[in-house]
Amino acid sequence: MSEEPRQSEPGDEEFREMLRQFLAGGGQGGDLDPAKLAAAAGLPADPELLSRLIGQLQQALQNSADGVDWSVGLDQATQLATRSSVVSTPAERSALEQALHVAALWLDEATEISSLTAAPALLSRTEWTKQTMPVWTQLAAPVADSIATALKQVLEDEGVGDAPGMEGVAQSAGRIMRNVGGTLFAMQLGQVVGRLSTEVVSGGDVGIPLLDGETTQAALVTQNVHEFGRDLDIPDDQVALYLAVRELAHARLFRHAKWLRLHLLTQIGDFSRGVRIDTERLQELAADFDPSNPEELRDAMTSGALIPPKSAEQEAALHRLETMLALIEGWVDVVTLQATARLPRADALAETMRRRRATGGPAESAFSTLVGLELRPRRLREAAAMWQAVTDAVGPAGRDALWAHPDILPGSQDIDDPSFLVTRLTGGLGEQEDDVDRALEELLGDEGGERPTE
Repeated sequence: MSEEPRQSEPGDEEFREMLRQFLAGGGQGGDLDPAKLAAAAGLPADPELLSRLIGQLQQALQNSADGVDWSVGLDQATQLATRSSVVSTPAERSALEQALHVAALWLDEATEISSLTAAPALLSRTEWTKQTMPVWTQLAAPVADSIATALKQVLEDEGVGDAPGMEGVAQSAGRIMRNVGGTLFAMQLGQVVGRLSTEVVSGGDVGIPLLDGETTQAALVTQNVHEFGRDLDIPDDQVALYLAVRELAHARLFRHAKWLRLHLLTQIGDFSRGVRIDTERLQELAADFDPSNPEELRDAMTSGALIPPKSAEQEAALHRLETMLALIEGWVDVVTLQATARLPRADALAETMRRRRATGGPAESAFSTLVGLELRPRRLREAAAMWQAVTDAVGPAGRDALWAHPDILPGSQDIDDPSFLVTRLTGGLGEQEDDVDRALEELLGDEGGERPTE
């Protein structure tokens, strides 16, 4: 049975009217420049975006539901992606389709993991934004909720309900501020995703499974593929082939290891749910907030200043997540290297990609400060070296079999020193155990026998 629409409580309209006046520039703190409000939300000083910002915040004031309206984030992201999108020509799309076809054949020689069940897609920046936004909101939702809750708590701690003429409105004001705070956070996430749409070259470019995995398993972002190789002095067809192999390898892995997507997103969720907002810092911002100069609020949210140092549980969750990301990226590197062995500039492209993944782009950095989570694998080279050692020892089939279940997947210690893992996979560990058993029997003697004299 659906819930009845929530009726306005005493004080709702009074507090909403205060905020309406504030947004209109009539608040007691002085006139509020819409351009500066946009700056506080991380938005460019664009008249159309400013108008949409004010409209969306006004809509948040009318929202009686308790939760973040992520549609405003999608709206912001698609606006940015659409403005920077360039329609690819039929010849460019044909060249990328051919690259994906050849890449699939090359991968068949490098891994026994089967090909995809859905044809790879060629996406515009706008299409990438719309298809990946559900995962971005899933990752950011716990932090958005923490910020919204913190805003409500600060408002209650400041004793809004005790102010003259404001009796009985604290609860209503807190709920409304949750909506407004959540809307601002959703807008900022939309800005991050919109900027990411201009940087990513494929569906798996940031290391996590952003596509749904059913209708779209692999994708290239056409405009960004062309721009990736613009300054590399490498033929376009080689760039397209290399990126196609990487994307298909990443997609094949997630399709093959059916547990992997949920496992990885669960690890990210474990970390994000531990994020808490520094309410003392938020109270300081609220006490000193100057409506005519809101940049400090923007800086606090986008620099991560509101997110206190990680707890021990978060550090442990982050370590597990970094290990998993490194294992995924390292495997993709090794398989891609083998599959592109006949590509003349494969080494140069591989090094470019490793550096790119190690440093990240501006939008990826913005996401890490906004949510407090970095998606870059810190031990990518070490993980790749481990997978190469395993490949040399047991071949592609033995290497890929390790993805069958999380319990048999290599761990952090294996990345540090793969020798024990290689020994176990090649059967040497069983011989070592037999030697240990014989040594113990010789030391202790047969059961009931005398112990050796000293």
